[in-house]
Amino acid sequence: MIEFRGAGPEEFAERLETVIGIYAAAMRPPAEQIAGRMSIMRNHGTYPRFQCYFAELRESSTDWPAPEPTVVGFAYGFRGEPGQWWHDVVHRGLVDKMGREAADAWLGYAFELAEIHVHPDYQGKGIGRAMIRTLCAGRPERSAVLSTHDQPTAARHLYASMGFTDLLTKFVFPGGHEEYVIAGRPLPLS
Repeated sequence: MIEFRGAGPEEFAERLETVIGIYAAAMRPPAEQIAGRMSIMRNHGTYPRFQCYFAELRESSTDWPAPEPTVVGFAYGFRGEPGQWWHDVVHRGLVDKMGREAADAWLGYAFELAEIHVHPDYQGKGIGRAMIRTLCAGRPERSAVLSTHDQPTAARHLYASMGFTDLLTKFVFPGGHEEYVIAGRPLPLS
C-alpha cells in the first residue's frame, strides 16, 4: 500500500540520499550533475513555506516492529519569491513574453513545484498525480508553477491533464541547452 507522508525541511535534508536516488533513477542525469542537484535540493529546503511529501510503500507484515517503509517517490515545493534563481529567471522570461502584469499575476504569489519524481518501478500508477494533489492541498498561494522538459513526456501529459497550461515553451535556462516548458495553473486544484 502507498501512503503519502509530509516532511519538513529537516527530515528532507536527512533523507536527501534517498531523494537523490529516486531522482537519478527517474531522470537518469549524467553522473557529474548529481552533486550539483543535491546542493540545489538542499538549498530548496531553506525556502519559505517548503513542504515535501514522500510516497512510501508499506508492506503488510505481522512483524513487530513493522519494517520501515520504502520511499518510492517524492514531491516538494515552496513559496516562490524574488531573489530565488528559478523564480527570477522565469519571471524575466514571462515579462518578456506576456508583460509585467501577467508575470506578476502568475509568480507574484506562487507555489513552485520544484521536484516531482516517482521511481520508474512505480510509475504509471497514479502516484505522481496523488502527490501533486496532496502537496497542493490547502496551499494559500494563488497559483502553482513548474518547469518540465519541452517534449511529449508522461510528466508533461500529467501536468496538462491536471489543468496546467503552457506559459513559456522552448525555454532554455541560462547556462543550459535543453528546452523546457514553464507551466502554471490557478490554485486550488479542482
